Amino acid sequence: MNILYAIQGTGNGHLMRALDIVPLLQARVAALGGQLDLLVSGPPADLPLPFPIRYRVGGMGFLFGKKGGINFVKTFRQFNSAGFVHDIRHLPVESYDLVLNDFEPVSAWACRLRHRPCVALSHQSAVLHPAAPRPKDEDPAGRAVLRHYAPSTAQYGFHFQEYAPGISTPVIRRQVRELAPTDEGHYTVYLPAFDEETLVKRLRYLSRTVQWEVFSKHSQQPADYGNVRVWPVSGGDFLQSLARARGVLCGAGFETPAEALYLGKKLLVIPMKQQYEQQCNAAALADMGVPVVRGLKDKHLDHIDDWLHRGRPVPVDYPDRTGAILDQLLAEQLGVSRPRQAARIIG
Repeated sequence: MNILYAIQGTGNGHLMRALDIVPLLQARVAALGGQLDLLVSGPPADLPLPFPIRYRVGGMGFLFGKKGGINFVKTFRQFNSAGFVHDIRHLPVESYDLVLNDFEPVSAWACRLRHRPCVALSHQSAVLHPAAPRPKDEDPAGRAVLRHYAPSTAQYGFHFQEYAPGISTPVIRRQVRELAPTDEGHYTVYLPAFDEETLVKRLRYLSRTVQWEVFSKHSQQPADYGNVRVWPVSGGDFLQSLARARGVLCGAGFETPAEALYLGKKLLVIPMKQQYEQQCNAAALADMGVPVVRGLKDKHLDHIDDWLHRGRPVPVDYPDRTGAILDQLLAEQLGVSRPRQAARIIG
């Protein structure tokens, strides 16, 4: 019983989820006398996985810009179409009894090419569900990209709420569940689509009394700018800042907002421009009562200031059901018997 778990390595969210899923999968596959292999695609990530990686491929990722969106010029320049096709043609998906996919395009298209099942275990599959929230301004092109980027034959999704059978609440990694959150008064910031200079300028203009701890993909070493402290992206430093924060200002991704909500932090999100998934996430968070602003221009700063003074945490219930979800998936896709003690799980 051999399983391939393919993970999108662009951005840290997929990798953070894998930190919990991989050990659980390894235990279940080992109990069946099989082997779990991992594939990671995309450029080197800020969060390395502490597991052996069988396949590393270029994939098809997007590069962050510095003004709140995706840098499409750099994205297309770094994309190796010949290498992408080569990886698809040579990835031996037929050697596996099951291919699990967290929004990873090489394994997904390799399965499509060879008419093999590909099971999505991802946030994106939940975003595409008809019951999931949508932005007011629909984006057919963005939705098409999301749908065809990593095609799948079955879907097990994660979202901020259980909008329908087949959608579960987020995987909150063990490192976060073990934190003891406090309120030391500062605000943690993770906006990878903005450069350090823009963030420092806008945050200092917004308030010179609030303490900001900014984690930037564009910074190589820590730096102080008065009440704004900038750090390179680091898993351990970020978690400690998150645990001690009063509030979190971040993009409308999935894992960071979910972890902030789980820890009881007040949250404000700025969705990336030209990124349909984040627009959908922003719509879902807004429905829950999380404030959403569209950028860091002057016209948006009053809304952020109001959140600083009057914002409140949004309560959530995110129980640990990851093992039960995997048990259901293996039972439905491979006919593996589920443990009797399995908790209630998705659809």
